Amino acid sequence: MKTKERIEILSKLKPILEHVITEKPWSSYELGITENEYQKLTDAIVRAKVMNPWFVQSSVFESFKGISTWLIPNKLEKWVSQYNVEPKNPKKVAVIMAGNIPMVGFHDMISVFLSGHKVICKLSSDDNVLLPALVNILALFNPEVNNWIEFSDGHLPTFDAVIATGSDNSAVYFQSYFGKYPHIIRKNRTSVAVITGEESKEELAELGKDIFTYFGLGCRNVSKLLVPQDFVLDRFFEAIVDYGDVVNHNKYANNYDYNKAVYLMNMQPILDNNFVILKEDKSLHSPLGVLFYERYSNKSELESYIELNKENIQVVIGANYTPFGVAQCPSLNDYADGVDTMKFLETLH
Repeated sequence: MKTKERIEILSKLKPILEHVITEKPWSSYELGITENEYQKLTDAIVRAKVMNPWFVQSSVFESFKGISTWLIPNKLEKWVSQYNVEPKNPKKVAVIMAGNIPMVGFHDMISVFLSGHKVICKLSSDDNVLLPALVNILALFNPEVNNWIEFSDGHLPTFDAVIATGSDNSAVYFQSYFGKYPHIIRKNRTSVAVITGEESKEELAELGKDIFTYFGLGCRNVSKLLVPQDFVLDRFFEAIVDYGDVVNHNKYANNYDYNKAVYLMNMQPILDNNFVILKEDKSLHSPLGVLFYERYSNKSELESYIELNKENIQVVIGANYTPFGVAQCPSLNDYADGVDTMKFLETLH
C-alpha cells in the first residue's frame, strides 16, 4: 500500500465524522458506507460512554471534530512530504495508548500508518471502543488496512519499536520494559494560561474551552493560570460563567465537591464559583475541578517560570503564545511533548 492510497483511505473518514457530529441519520451512499455500517459507528459512541462515563457525546464529537480537520488530502500530503516514508523494510510499532480523552492515540496511529510501518495498538481499558470502530470504517474502503493496523487486547505480539503514553509512574515501567527498543515514552504533562490583564471578556471566555473541554482531563487542558499581581480574578469568573454545566456531570461534581471539602476543612483560602475552584498554589498540576493560579510581577519572572517548568508543560496559552480557545485543536505538526513522532519513525527505516 502506497502513501497516496493511505491518504486517500484516511480522507474518506472525514465526511463520515462530520456527518456524525451533526447527529444526522444515514441518508445516502454518498458517505461511502451502508446505513448498517453507519449505525455501528453511532452505536460505538453510545457504548464508549457506557464503558467510560467521562466520554459523553459532546467530548466524543469534539474529538471527531479535531480529527476531521487533519483528514484533508493536501494537508496530509504536505505533512508526510517532510519525511522519508514507504520504508523498504517496514517495522512493527507498538503504540501504548492513554485513555484520558476520546481517541487520544489517533495521531500516533496515523503517524505510524502514514510512515509506512505497521501499527500495533494497545488500547487503554478506558478507551477501547471508538478507535477500533474508526478502523473498521477505514477497512471498508480497503481491507488491506487490517494488515497495517492491529489491536492487541492482551500481551503484545512481537514488535520493533514502541510509542508509549501514560503517567509519570507508568513511564518508569515503560522505560524499564521498553528501554531496549527504539522508543518514545511520554510522561504526564499539563498546560498553563498566561493572562496579561488586557484580555477582553470574549478572550477569557475562549480560555474556558481550554480549561473545560474533556472536563479538564487532557494534557492540553489548562490546569494553572499565571496572572499579573493586580489582576482581579472576578473578571475570569464572570467570563467563564457559561461553562457552569460542567458540574452537572456526576464524576466531575464528585471531584469538585471532594476538593472543596478538603480545602475548607484545612482552612485553606480558595475562590469558588460553584463549578470550579481557584487556589493560589505554586504547583503546576491541579486536581480535577480546581485551577491553580500564581501571580507574576514582570515578564522576566513569567518567562523564568515557563522555562523552569517546560518539561512538564504541554501548551502555553495566551496572547503571545497559543491563542485562547484552541488548545484542543492541535495541528498535525503539534507533536505531544515536543517530540517529532514522524522523525522518530523515519529513523526506523
